[in-house]
Amino acid sequence: MRLLAAIVIAVLLWVVGLFAFADRVRSITPAPEPAAADGIVALTGPSAERVNTAVRLLEQGKARRLLVSGVNREVRREELRALTPGSSRLFDCCVDLGFDAEDTMGNAQEIAAWARAKGFDSLIVVTSDYHMPRSLLEIRGMAPEVDLTAHAVRTPSLDSDNWWRSPGDARRMALEYNKYLVVLARETVLGLTGRGASGAEPEAA
Repeated sequence: MRLLAAIVIAVLLWVVGLFAFADRVRSITPAPEPAAADGIVALTGPSAERVNTAVRLLEQGKARRLLVSGVNREVRREELRALTPGSSRLFDCCVDLGFDAEDTMGNAQEIAAWARAKGFDSLIVVTSDYHMPRSLLEIRGMAPEVDLTAHAVRTPSLDSDNWWRSPGDARRMALEYNKYLVVLARETVLGLTGRGASGAEPEAA
């Protein structure tokens, strides 16, 4: 009976957490006008809207440079430039492409290395609404010294107001929530053990 009760409680807590997570996803779009930062980072995804949004922010003078993280190695710079709005001059001078990231953790590593190489202390993070909570966790774990501003892009195929009514939307939200919990648990453990997200032990005083 105790085991059954524990399972029921765990399931109820998971469901409550899922609805809280979904409400957070719903509330972050439309994204407010961000304050200026040192850099902008866009995490590539299933559509070009993340990159397009980041380029528009760069055009508006919201930052000095933009990193597009997780670009497919087969995509040439000219091809990506042709798919994005804005002037070729701005793209050529101020947009960096990252080809190493294959997942969100890889994005975070790529972004952290880029920010340190450029000496940036603040970043505007552009990704999809449902992907934003996990992305921020990952990036903060890799670059805790950098101030992050979320600028989420709404996912047209996701009804964030009534997600539970659609099996597809519910599946996507639940999967992303589970991934978020895994990252949250990992970062919590690393924090308690005094280790950084990279797994390195802290330097001796």
